[in-house]
Amino acid sequence: MKIIAMIPARYAASRFPAKLMQDLAGKPVILRTYEAAVSTKLFDEVYVVTDSDIIYDTIDKAGGKGIMSKKEHECGSDRIAEAVMEMEVDIIVNVQGDEPFTDKESLASILAVFNDDPDKEIDLASLMTKITDWDEINNPNVVKVVVDNRDFALYFSRAPIPFPRDKNAGATYYKHKGIYAFRKRALMDFQRLPMLPLEGTEKQEALRYLEYGRKIKMVETDVSGIEIDTPEDLEKAKAVWK
Repeated sequence: MKIIAMIPARYAASRFPAKLMQDLAGKPVILRTYEAAVSTKLFDEVYVVTDSDIIYDTIDKAGGKGIMSKKEHECGSDRIAEAVMEMEVDIIVNVQGDEPFTDKESLASILAVFNDDPDKEIDLASLMTKITDWDEINNPNVVKVVVDNRDFALYFSRAPIPFPRDKNAGATYYKHKGIYAFRKRALMDFQRLPMLPLEGTEKQEALRYLEYGRKIKMVETDVSGIEIDTPEDLEKAKAVWK
């Protein structure tokens, strides 16, 4: 199988404008993320796909591979779908541009599910990590996922799911980490299928796949990492990097 990584990178961000160009130990966040993906040696190619000349030039000057989007996109999956349309690839991994601590173990674990899927039942795979802090469980910026007994996703939400009517019932809460591995066919389908009400309401692109009956295999990881969504997150990342 030919496997590539795509890092969608918008310059604008509502909570933290230009976050991908913020300095992290001497290099922009997006360059740190790109280098982390390359260093895993899991991919035939790694690209940053962006709407920004600034980000593109940053990657290009560092000797990396950048792709400029041809039009505006509402989400990272649409941006990636445009970029890979003419590429001969089997699996595309969406690595979030704001995760400079992206690790090999987690990426390898989601790629492994496709090696054990002879009937190609799995359309895409993604990561989840256990959470126990109730502030995090109730935080709408933290996307939660519930799964069936085979770890296929049932629903994603910014709300606390399952609802804790009985906190002693033994439910496990999972945070969704926004790293996806797609079969190319599933990604192309995503681009042509219109957004439906659940995705539009939650602003969570994985719901589009579920609304159209696609199968998302979730893989648990112990690596929580740091997603840089706020200036406070950046300060945490700087402290960890040191």
